[in-house]
Amino acid sequence: MSTSISASTAFIAALSLSSALLGAAPTAADNLSFAHIQTIGVSELTMAPDMAEIQVEVSLTKDSAKAAKDASDKAVSEFIERLLKAGIDKKHIASANLHLQPEYLYEQNKAPKLIGYQASRQVTVTLEQLSRLNDILDTALAEGLNRVNNIALKSSKEDEYLLKARQAAIKDAQAKASSLAEGFNQSLGDLWQVRYLDRRSVQPIMLQRSEKMAFDSGQAGYEFGEVTVSDSVEVIYKLKN
Repeated sequence: MSTSISASTAFIAALSLSSALLGAAPTAADNLSFAHIQTIGVSELTMAPDMAEIQVEVSLTKDSAKAAKDASDKAVSEFIERLLKAGIDKKHIASANLHLQPEYLYEQNKAPKLIGYQASRQVTVTLEQLSRLNDILDTALAEGLNRVNNIALKSSKEDEYLLKARQAAIKDAQAKASSLAEGFNQSLGDLWQVRYLDRRSVQPIMLQRSEKMAFDSGQAGYEFGEVTVSDSVEVIYKLKN
């Protein structure tokens, strides 16, 4: 992140030379003929997660393709049925298409030998109550879904915090410009340009497991971190003569 200040034509030329020596890319303020300050306001807010999106999968091998498909479909169907009975809204459940492939045994100096077919299907569940995460994972295990591909902890207040992050970035840009002008014994003039590239970001907490699930229903609940929201805005202010 860089901040540039220009108080005169000579200063602009010196700054341009410095940027060239450092290999910096030209900015929107490089061609302005008046004295100015260009800076970037940034912000980062955190919030506690209150919901989760989990992706669980059944992966199994059977002697025939049909047997593998039927077993996979049965596990997914029974899992979804239990979710619905537990009060999970149907719109918060999504199942992926079946993935089916043959499995071979490879031995030295022998032709590959077909030993069965592997079937896998993934189910994505959105939980609006984070406290139910362990129960849903236990339910998945009980119904034969033996892998957790992803757990993303999120917040229902993301949109609200994105707006707060934007306002915080604006205030940060204003404060930096004012501080820089004061530091160089200049007076801050009118706002000349605002450049917003919508680089806002929401970073959920990702909990990943590539191994088969080995949850102990007697374990204590998970300890969660915080969801991070960030934003930025670039501004140019004139300097008063």
